[in-house]
Amino acid sequence: MIARCSIIPPNVLSRIAANGNAAQRDAALSTLATDQTMRLVRATYQLMESGAHKVLMTAAPAAKQRTIYDAQHREALPGRVVRTEGAAAGKDAAVNEAYDGLGATYDFYAAAYDRNSIDDEGMHLDASVHYGTRYDNAFWNGQQMVFGDGDGDLFNRFTAALDVIAHELTHGVTGDEARLVYTGEAGALNESVSDVFGSLVKQHARGQKAQDADWLIGQGLFTSKVRGIALRSMKAPGTAFDDAVLGKDEQPAHMRDFVHTSADNGGVHINSGIPNHAFYLAAIALGGHAWEKAGRIWYETLRDKRLKPTATFAQFARLTALNASHLFGTPARKVVVDAWSAVGVRAR
Repeated sequence: MIARCSIIPPNVLSRIAANGNAAQRDAALSTLATDQTMRLVRATYQLMESGAHKVLMTAAPAAKQRTIYDAQHREALPGRVVRTEGAAAGKDAAVNEAYDGLGATYDFYAAAYDRNSIDDEGMHLDASVHYGTRYDNAFWNGQQMVFGDGDGDLFNRFTAALDVIAHELTHGVTGDEARLVYTGEAGALNESVSDVFGSLVKQHARGQKAQDADWLIGQGLFTSKVRGIALRSMKAPGTAFDDAVLGKDEQPAHMRDFVHTSADNGGVHINSGIPNHAFYLAAIALGGHAWEKAGRIWYETLRDKRLKPTATFAQFARLTALNASHLFGTPARKVVVDAWSAVGVRAR
């Protein structure tokens, strides 16, 4: 079974269903039911994972090609076309945010790594907004982005956070390059890579250096009713939220606190805090714009043919050290090794 990659993990939705009021519970249970259905094997996701889509995209131009659809609160995709490449912004904030977020992600990968869209072969970027009714999630299904409007009580619309858009699109990059299986440590690496480049896209759009970034994922998704600042913190995993309804952020920052669980595909959204923090430490130590050195090291590791789909944290860490040395020399390698060591992962 191939998992569909979404931004809100099932354990958070389950806590809302257990602790929330009637309306919050209904929205969470409806989202969980939809998510469970969508976890069935999808032909589109298999297409991306297999690499067969490249045959269809060989003639694609090296330019942004975006299409935004309105799902009109249904769960049938993609919906009605509401904005195409080059069209002017309209009055619908979700449409405009989705369009701009797809563009910012495309621009980042093109400028930073000379990558031509998600598959590096000009894949068109499509997104559907207004998916479902009070749907508390956003996801990448192997072919396009899909955004819910949130319940308006705990969650705002899911197009509001650029790093969430970039996070989900990066699942497509990972599927194309590394095919990291979505379970256990490999699945946590899959989630972490999406957080890494989600944050870097936001930093790139803001022109920020590593030390000036917030290193938060999903800031702005929570309404004022939630006691929290974001979905996750790469700088301080485990501190992003602590709320009576959503519960407490469970992410560990060190291997000694690794969470062993069968839920959430083996805790992929939880244990991703460990490699997330390693990247943060490396980026701060290397300094400058994080996408130039730390990001480049992680990107080339994702593309490294030695990276196996079932990679562990340690195996990924060793490849980052090797790529750091190759790209930037011994000092960069030491920084990367030290960053992994600080989270309890041996990179030598």
